[in-house]
Amino acid sequence: MESIIIKTPEQIEGIRRSSRLAAQALDFISDYVKAGVTTAYLDQLIDDFIARNGAVAATKGYNGFPKSCCISPNEVVCHGIPSEAIVLKEGDILNVDVTTILDGYYGDTSRMFAVGEISAVARKLIEVTRHSLTLGIQQVRPGNYFGNIGFVINRYVRANGFSVVYEFCGHGVGVRFHEPPQVDHAARRNSGEIMRPGMIFTIEPMINEGRPSTVVDKKDGWTARTADARLSAQFEHTVLVTPTGFEVLSDSQNEYLIT
Repeated sequence: MESIIIKTPEQIEGIRRSSRLAAQALDFISDYVKAGVTTAYLDQLIDDFIARNGAVAATKGYNGFPKSCCISPNEVVCHGIPSEAIVLKEGDILNVDVTTILDGYYGDTSRMFAVGEISAVARKLIEVTRHSLTLGIQQVRPGNYFGNIGFVINRYVRANGFSVVYEFCGHGVGVRFHEPPQVDHAARRNSGEIMRPGMIFTIEPMINEGRPSTVVDKKDGWTARTADARLSAQFEHTVLVTPTGFEVLSDSQNEYLIT
């Protein structure tokens, strides 16, 4: 089994800069998420923003993916392909997932957006998903088990009446788009490998209103939807294990203190 890469100080700084740029792309796009725009329009704006800042979008052409980011509305769990045919409307929720390559280093983050007034269940789903990510991040420290990230996320989400998607997970990132380890969002307590300083990975819980299972679109081979057509939400950050805790590398809004 391939070992988890311990990043050098130079690599950490490069990944930090790329992760911050990916987050800034999400900051930038927030003003454009409104009823009547297409997801293809948002994708083009993000592609232009990334290019203006000297980077490229990692998803574009990755295993044949045709666009510069993933945009996943409503019942789409992940890997939604931006399209001129998808027009946002009042009440929609959507996840925008951006991965940048800046000077050879990868940064990966995603965030939920709401179009106008959304339903009470959509608001609760988004807030529970956001807090589940925070709980997972708080487990990041040297000597802890990776499984404890998924353990606390799953316990909290289930207590709030939602379910955790188990078919997709977080992953190591930085010098490649996807590296070891696999970061599960539902796991047994004290399971998995041990965290060590210099490890960098994503935590990206996908939380469903109904059942946890998903169905991948047979036509495009990418778009994953909830099996019961109910809502899904996701937040994602790129996280570094520090000697004393964690640093959220994709935190452009200073939500997390370095521990």
